[in-house]
Amino acid sequence: MLTDILNFRYASERVTLSGQPSEAQLAELAEAGVTDIINLGPHDNNGALPDEAGSVAAAGMTYHYIPVVWENPTEADYTTFTETMAALQDTRVHVHCIYNARVSAFILRYARDGHGDVASAEELMEGIWRPGGVWATFLGDTDNASQPNRFLGYDY
Repeated sequence: MLTDILNFRYASERVTLSGQPSEAQLAELAEAGVTDIINLGPHDNNGALPDEAGSVAAAGMTYHYIPVVWENPTEADYTTFTETMAALQDTRVHVHCIYNARVSAFILRYARDGHGDVASAEELMEGIWRPGGVWATFLGDTDNASQPNRFLGYDY
């Protein structure tokens, strides 16, 4: 079941988000009509699949890899993400990282740039975490740039 994937969320009818799916969960995503997987989590992260590109291909989907370093999300990362999303605008897409923190921040910023409902994206992210530090800066949130990252169920 898709909702068993860590921090699984619907961003829209076309776009779903989560933490790291297992190989079996990748197959479930394909069965649900997802054609493209975007991974924002570096392959060397704890919990990453050993050959996600191969697993995605075996499930019949296309793999897009944008490794976002946790300590340094960049404008280049975001530009690559927006370009990838634009190229996939007519497909069912699943975007993931390890926990759905990177992804939910990217989706919020993407919504703020006119590609989705901002209030829904804020609520989605709030249900996972509250960015501080470099992630608050990435989102243009100067009020929280001096705060630590806080995660639902741990820090609030």
